[in-house]
Amino acid sequence: MIVEIISVGTEILLGNIVNTNAAYLAEKCAALGLSCYYQTVVGDNEKRLTETMKLARGRADILILSGGLGPTQDDLTKETAAKLFGRKLVRDPHTRERIQAYFKKRGKRVTDNNWKQALVPEGAIVLDNDNGTAPGLIMEVNQKTIILLPGPPGELKPLFEGKVYPYLQAKTDKVIRSQVVKICGVGESMVESMIKDMIDVQKNPTIATYAKTGEVHVRVTAEADSEKHALKLIKPVVNELKNRFQENIYTTNEEVTLEQSCVDLLLANELTISTMESCTGGMVAARLINVPGVSEVFKAGYVTYSNKAKRKVLGVKQSTLKKYTAVSAKVAEEMAQGVSLLTKADVTLSVTGIAGPDGGTEEKPVGLVYIGCSVKGRTKVMEYHFDGSRMKIRESTVVAALTLLRQCVLEYFSEITFGKGKNKKN
Repeated sequence: MIVEIISVGTEILLGNIVNTNAAYLAEKCAALGLSCYYQTVVGDNEKRLTETMKLARGRADILILSGGLGPTQDDLTKETAAKLFGRKLVRDPHTRERIQAYFKKRGKRVTDNNWKQALVPEGAIVLDNDNGTAPGLIMEVNQKTIILLPGPPGELKPLFEGKVYPYLQAKTDKVIRSQVVKICGVGESMVESMIKDMIDVQKNPTIATYAKTGEVHVRVTAEADSEKHALKLIKPVVNELKNRFQENIYTTNEEVTLEQSCVDLLLANELTISTMESCTGGMVAARLINVPGVSEVFKAGYVTYSNKAKRKVLGVKQSTLKKYTAVSAKVAEEMAQGVSLLTKADVTLSVTGIAGPDGGTEEKPVGLVYIGCSVKGRTKVMEYHFDGSRMKIRESTVVAALTLLRQCVLEYFSEITFGKGKNKKN
């Protein structure tokens, strides 16, 4: 079956909000085995919305519309859909009671325009919204299905997960499942070249690569008659990817982030960590602190932006700063070692670089970054060259720092395990 997604809202067209609903709905529809060939954004205008729905009706079996179900005059989605598909709007006592209870619970009075949300297309399936006042609606007309969902993601997502997904699942006889393989430390072009032979012969499952900042995600997707069969098709492909990329794969779990994998690695090995940053201004520490439970491993984070702070706080030698400048491998090394002495952390990360847009020279251009990582006294420093805006350079630096953290911890325990040198500095 073919589905078309229509996002309603002038605020989306103006760029006032980012349309995350369409991406979410597209991903969920793909998992259901529904084909989506078009996505449209249309403003709160009855004529244009009618034209958009007419066009979608002619080329899709299922229309999913998000937004425009609110209480104000410019919320026209329900009214327009009902008119186009020949349904009268009727009062729904159940929804009216829910609206009354919603406002009473919050100690507020129901304004007259809120009762508009208790009007539903005659014969529609009403989906209770536990996170707002506008219910979701499903109309089935002449072998077409029209699904109307509220625009706020906090209302749309739970409504779709709990009510719409099971409804659509019952309509399809095939299942599409996917698994993601998240890779760090290898660029997109290299990843693609390493799996080109797999891509060239792909049929079912299919393989697709997606570039993220400093990461590459490979999605393996299979179509089958059951979830069990789909997962069986996916497994050997994922195993082959693991064989090829090995420790560069930090997770095969959709929900796990790079920072989560780093914290998990530290927890598993009972290691503590401290950070010291210059050009990233605390962004590395912030990414780590995003992870619940990080307090078990994170000791301290310092932002030493000035040379004076690097000397006074971390003990970077003035002679080193004078000879090599703040943006140098030697300073990154002394920063990592200095915070190790200061906080007694098992692992330390240091960052120093030129984020721009000014401050670069021919010898040390904008985007030059040095990252140091010390594990139990073994210190490694890497040089990087990033492109883009100031924020892009800083974001790329954060991912590189987390990647280096994983690499150094894994290398440390690998060398200890195989007896290649304990606590040996690079």
